[in-house]
Amino acid sequence: MLSTRTAIAGIAAAIALTLTLSSCASSSTDASADGGVDAATATSVSAFGDLAGLEEAAKAEGALNVIALPRDWANYGAVLDAFSAKYPEITITEASPDASSAEEIQAADNLAGQDTAPDVFDVGAAVALANTDKFAPYQVETWADIPDALKEQNGLWVGDYGGYMAIGYDPDAVPAPTSLDDLLGDEYKGKVAINGDPTQAGAAFAAVGMASVQNGGSTADFQPGIDFFSELNKAGNFVKIDPTPATIASGETPVVFDWDYLNVGYGKDLDGQRKWEVVVLPGTGYAGYYNQAINADAPHPAAARLWQEFLYSDEAQNLWLAGGARPVRAEAMAEAGTIDEKLFDALPETPDETVVPSAKESEDAAALLGSNWAAAVQ
Repeated sequence: MLSTRTAIAGIAAAIALTLTLSSCASSSTDASADGGVDAATATSVSAFGDLAGLEEAAKAEGALNVIALPRDWANYGAVLDAFSAKYPEITITEASPDASSAEEIQAADNLAGQDTAPDVFDVGAAVALANTDKFAPYQVETWADIPDALKEQNGLWVGDYGGYMAIGYDPDAVPAPTSLDDLLGDEYKGKVAINGDPTQAGAAFAAVGMASVQNGGSTADFQPGIDFFSELNKAGNFVKIDPTPATIASGETPVVFDWDYLNVGYGKDLDGQRKWEVVVLPGTGYAGYYNQAINADAPHPAAARLWQEFLYSDEAQNLWLAGGARPVRAEAMAEAGTIDEKLFDALPETPDETVVPSAKESEDAAALLGSNWAAAVQ
């Protein structure tokens, strides 16, 4: 098995071969006519002079609207609390924590021009690539630490944390799955769920991707994954319930396709209620990163940019690591000695082969799912 560090480097390399994005540093000295900083057009902290200047501007706004950040997702509760402790002058409003990536964009459209619109997004690759016109370019101070393949060259979207698609299961309810074919058996009838709708949610999209690469397809061909879930549905094994710790505890979703860090988190939440095991199937592993983006129409543009600076700091990156996710700056932090070594070394072993869809492959897969998914699992 590859080491965790080698696997992370491999993920970046795999994406780099296909996205071929470059990291061209930029800075901004944008300012309004009266000499004040125009936060909405700032493309780096230099527009504010330095980080202290950005902090002052964000504190003056006094608010930050986030959306679709469940507190039990990749340790986001601790991330939010740490930001609030560091900047008590900025009130965070946490909207729709269980919303999908697509619903984040829809909320921004519906609330455009209002103080309640989201300032920032955390979205899957397909949604990020389809909505770059809604994002503001921004490059954080630690920009150089982020692999080129995991960021849009101007900072419209930037990878933040990632992991492997895995299967979590209750060993008291089902036998341990060792392959996709196992899930088609009678022992799994009415028991297998994915996290959302793959046409809208990044985790569900990745579940179909993983099924594809494990079922004769590839990141360039999601149809085998769609076919697998169609077969799973016809067998009566696919459950159309979005899994949560509550649905697992109740026995409604004893088998869940989800990111490894989320499945590990379910186990922590269920401690004392249910046993919960997590497996990354042998063979080809499907990896992916979520992405940060700033709403181009953010009602609190300085706070949005300060949030980004915080998320890509050592502190927040280690907090995501504490949630079992692989922070995007992991390699650079390991080299600098700023990563939590104990947590880093405790990450699950990764498959011998790792694949990640390119930008074009993600766009094509999203279009294919939009055409074929609903009919396949109706």
